[in-house]
Amino acid sequence: MAQKTSSEKGLNGATAPVVTEPGRVRNVVLVGHSGSGKTTLVEALLAATGTISRAGSVTEGTTVSDHDPAAIRQQRSVSLSCAPLSYHDTKINLLDTPGYADFVGELRAGLRAADAALFVVSAVDGVDEATAALWEECAAVGMPRAVAITRLDHPRADYEQTLEDCQDKFGENVMPIYQPMLGDDGQSVVGLIGLVTLRVLDYSEGYPPREREAEREHLNPISDDRNALIEGIIAESEDETLMDRYLGGELISTATLVPDLEKAVARGNFYPVIPVCAGTGVGLDALLDGLVTGAPSPLEHELPVITGVDGSPRPPLTCDPGGPLVAEVVKTTIDRHVGRVSLVRVFSGTLRPEQVLHVSGHGLSERGHPDHDADERVAHVYSPLGAQLREVPYAIAGDICAITKSGSAETGDTLSGKEQPLLMEPWSMPEPLLPIAVVAKSRSDEDALAKNLARLVAGDPTMRLERNADTHQLVLWTMGESHADVVLDRLRSGGVELDTEPVKVPLRETFGCQAKGHGRHVKQSGGHGQYAVCDITVEPLPRGSGFEFVDKVVGGAVPHNYIPSVEKGVRAQLERGLVAGYPVVDLRVTLHDGKAHSVDSSDAAFQTAGALALREAAGAGQVTLLEPIDEIVVRVPDTYVGSVMSDLSGRRGRPLGTDNDGDHSLVRAEVPATELVRYAVELRALSSGSGTFTRTYVRHEPMPAHLAEGVRKDHSSK
Repeated sequence: MAQKTSSEKGLNGATAPVVTEPGRVRNVVLVGHSGSGKTTLVEALLAATGTISRAGSVTEGTTVSDHDPAAIRQQRSVSLSCAPLSYHDTKINLLDTPGYADFVGELRAGLRAADAALFVVSAVDGVDEATAALWEECAAVGMPRAVAITRLDHPRADYEQTLEDCQDKFGENVMPIYQPMLGDDGQSVVGLIGLVTLRVLDYSEGYPPREREAEREHLNPISDDRNALIEGIIAESEDETLMDRYLGGELISTATLVPDLEKAVARGNFYPVIPVCAGTGVGLDALLDGLVTGAPSPLEHELPVITGVDGSPRPPLTCDPGGPLVAEVVKTTIDRHVGRVSLVRVFSGTLRPEQVLHVSGHGLSERGHPDHDADERVAHVYSPLGAQLREVPYAIAGDICAITKSGSAETGDTLSGKEQPLLMEPWSMPEPLLPIAVVAKSRSDEDALAKNLARLVAGDPTMRLERNADTHQLVLWTMGESHADVVLDRLRSGGVELDTEPVKVPLRETFGCQAKGHGRHVKQSGGHGQYAVCDITVEPLPRGSGFEFVDKVVGGAVPHNYIPSVEKGVRAQLERGLVAGYPVVDLRVTLHDGKAHSVDSSDAAFQTAGALALREAAGAGQVTLLEPIDEIVVRVPDTYVGSVMSDLSGRRGRPLGTDNDGDHSLVRAEVPATELVRYAVELRALSSGSGTFTRTYVRHEPMPAHLAEGVRKDHSSK
């Protein structure tokens, strides 16, 4: 049979695997909490396959995963990284994701690019609530999953307890296919025993292991796990006679069991657990074998729905290198040396250098944003290895590659052929809920700040940039404190001088009762006079009514041509605020009297008089501060419901009820927005990282008097 993978030398001499058939590709995303050992495992697999010289050389030099300076400073993975390797004539694209909840956008991008997920669980720490929630997320989309239990060499490692934890949190059909074999000291793991194959992989002399048949002393300790595994495999088998034969005492052969196991894993019905230790090499080959034989190829994975750029329906895609080109930008980053780098998953067709592509993106309209609807030429196609870019001659359907210096391609954009522009349905991203107000240190930094922020937001769909018209703040919405720290770090490392300031909630002002105001603007200056007098009545209106201006002047006390000037002055003062600098809403202003001068009156004078009259009315009109009220829906495991409801009560929240959502609860409440500025951080701490929430603006309502007084004093002190 012709070889299906080959290698190409990159710009720095590194070897990149090149594949010619989608069936020889495995795209696997590594999922797990921070500290579970994902990055260490990736490096160990790269070293075991000869992709890098040794584990550890990656982060010290060529950097596969944590090549981002922000990751080095934070001492954790903060972005998605791709690490391809070649094993048994198959290209495995390992997608290493951050484990911290703030970087869920990177994880979602990895899930989009992958065909299977490998959950990496530390034998020291077990499964946290956030990882269990990710398992549910993968289950919802039917993604095949496997589990690697890592850090077996740690003094506090407890494999059996961790396996039990996985089975408890992840549910049925999570079963080990290997069992650790202890050394003579009774503690260190020196090998694995295959529960199906009954073969021993002995790593006591290092990697690769010595392989032999299991001896009698090995069989009794594994009998219960082996029987459970065989029954689980048979239950998923398409051979309906197999269970009867097994229960009848027939010894089912390995040759029968292994194909059924591989099919069940690829279909997402069975979830193998493999013990593995990056430090000692235990289980690395078993894991690689499992990924090649058990993980689905791109040919077996359902592809996203596509439409024309105008939204018109198109036939479903197939993973065919000869089909129409459809690829997706799953991640865009800015490299200080090469500029924009886009990580691309090819779903159909073949991406080649010097090819003209059509870039389509989802914007504010269904037809796509104009800035994301253009033709571009791709100069080079690369196989990424962390920060390394190794040039390759093509990337076929099912493969993952990188392109550089695209002028408009952003995360989530579709790349298709120029002759047949297409658009791929977007994947879901969580809403950023932690606001950070940023301000340039000087006027000269303002343009650089805006430009760099826009560039970062384009590459990260979990960020949102808002210029708040009410508070006049530039607000960056992020997923959490660590996410915000990384963004600010990247801005500063790019030469942008900036500060942060407390986020202002867009309050409103209104009148609590009817009041009258007298505005008199009489001034002599340089022989030219200014003269305008007006009398108004201010009345509060129901919430949401806006502003009304009523003319009830009689007898021409205020000339008709100056009445719009009074309204203009009143409106300007409404925008500036009366007691705390916030816009004034929901009131009716009636102009009923005034005076004018035949020579000295002017448009400007009556504008000033109108503003003065409103300010005088405010002095007697009991101006009230209104705060925005949001309806929030908090999703947490049932065990945290009491804590969440108690916390919301302390935030002046009004409960609306709870609903069941599997083994989670949905807590609904109305909460003042001033109490939610840091709720994204505080809910995570309250729920051990398992809680999420959404928020929707409902209305503005009066702020409690003692809080409103504090806002007034703070404004007057400035």
